[in-house]
Parts: sequence; C-alpha cells; structure tokens
Amino acid sequence: MVDESLMVHANGIHIHATTTGQGPVILLLHGFPDTHLVWRKQVPVLASAGFRVLAPDLRGYGRTDAPPQVLDYTLDKLRADVLGLLDALHIDKVHLVGHDWGGIIGWQLAALAPERIERFVAMSTGHPSAIAHAGVLQHLRMSYIPFFCMPGIAEHTLRAADWFALRQFTSEPGQAEFWKRDLDPPGRLTAALNYYRANMKLALPQSLPRVKVPVMGIWSDRDPALGEKQMRDSAHYVDGEFRFERIRDADHWLQLTAHERVNTLLLDFFAAKKPQSTF
Repeated sequence: MVDESLMVHANGIHIHATTTGQGPVILLLHGFPDTHLVWRKQVPVLASAGFRVLAPDLRGYGRTDAPPQVLDYTLDKLRADVLGLLDALHIDKVHLVGHDWGGIIGWQLAALAPERIERFVAMSTGHPSAIAHAGVLQHLRMSYIPFFCMPGIAEHTLRAADWFALRQFTSEPGQAEFWKRDLDPPGRLTAALNYYRANMKLALPQSLPRVKVPVMGIWSDRDPALGEKQMRDSAHYVDGEFRFERIRDADHWLQLTAHERVNTLLLDFFAAKKPQSTF
C-alpha cells in the first residue's frame, strides 16, 4: 500500500502529510522529536483494516514549514494547523491518535473542537490538568523541560558528540538516525524545542472544557518522563467513556517498541476488523 505525499497550505504555513488507504479517517499526530515517520509501524496496519490514515509533519518538523519565532509554536497555532489541514482536505471528522506533543494537541482538539473528533487515543501524554496535578514525582520526571527552554545551550548540548544525548532517548534501533537527519538542518532543532519554550504555562492547571468524546489513554511502564498517575487521572476530565491501557516493557515511543500491542488496541478502540498480519 503506497503513501500519497501531500503539501497543503493551511493556517499560513505549508504542511506536509501522507495519506494512505480509504475509509474513515485516522489522524496521527507525532511529538518531540519525531516526524510522521514515527507511525511507520501503524500506517500500513490501519490502512489494511479499512481506514484512511493521515499522518502530518507538525509545524517545525519534517517537510512542514518551520516559522522562526518562539511564539509561532503556541498551542493555539498548533491546534489551528490541524484544523486547517482537515479543512483543506475537506475532512469533517476523524479518529484521532496523539503521542507526546501530539497528545497535548489532541487533548486540546478533543476539548475545544469535539465536533471534529470521533474518538481520541492519547498515547503517553495525559490531560494537561492531570499532569499538572500529578504530584512532585511527575514534576521531577519532567525536570528536563527547563533545560530544553535554554536557547543555545539546549541546542549545543543535544548536538554534542554526534547527538549523544538524543541517542539515549529510546531503545528502538535506528530511531536516533531519523532524529539526527530531521533535526540537523538549520533551525529545525530550535523549532522542535520551541514547543516547550512557547507553552511553559502547561505546567499549570488548565481551564479546558471537559472532554465529551470517548478517550483511550495508553501508557508504557518504561516511560521516564510521564508516570502512570497522570494518564489514569485523565479520566477526571472526561465525560463519558475513558479507557486506560498499560503496556509493559515499552519505552516512551511505544508505537515503535510495542507496536503490535498498540496496533491491536487502536483497531479495537476504533472498532475495526483486525488484519490477518501485523508487524
């Protein structure tokens, strides 16, 4: 099954995305420091199950434009990019999957644009208010964020020794080479870090409307940055169905290091017939 590459003008920037398959749309939103390629073990499985799978490079990543200013990466702009992409492609409603920053954007969309979301899967990243209220241990887990917010110093450190620090993030073989390739061009690493620099208020409780669409939260027990509590407690901010799934022996990039389990959960939650073979 072949991916079709799209370049769409939306919300004042050019957004690159791939689309694969036919049927109800599943929108996959990646996080830091990825591109749409982080979903490479989901796209063919979901498309084979009868979905159209839309996987964009978010603002600043991959082949999508990377505006130069920190405030170009505030959540309102990130949210508007996604809605603008759907509008440009004449897509009214989607099944949404978001990981890491894609999960944060997903919670925003589920709360503020529920008419566009059929069902939402949050991977790793719980509701912003659940993260804010998750306690001291959760805040210690996220102590890297102030470092990411130090212009110049963070960039220099992450690039040092052939991106040594970045290579420690995941156990997935070869994943760091994708990151190195995609973040190496001028301005791209800074654009990725600007997600943190533009949205420091995420450490505070959020005043989002309650989420009314069905939600599944998937958390992996080897995630160093995000604990189980912040995902379980996301149920407090969802009216209606909330399903929690815990995956063992997978790191933060569970769509890669536990792809078979993740694929099974996505197909089940989106009520699809499971394909005969998976990765």
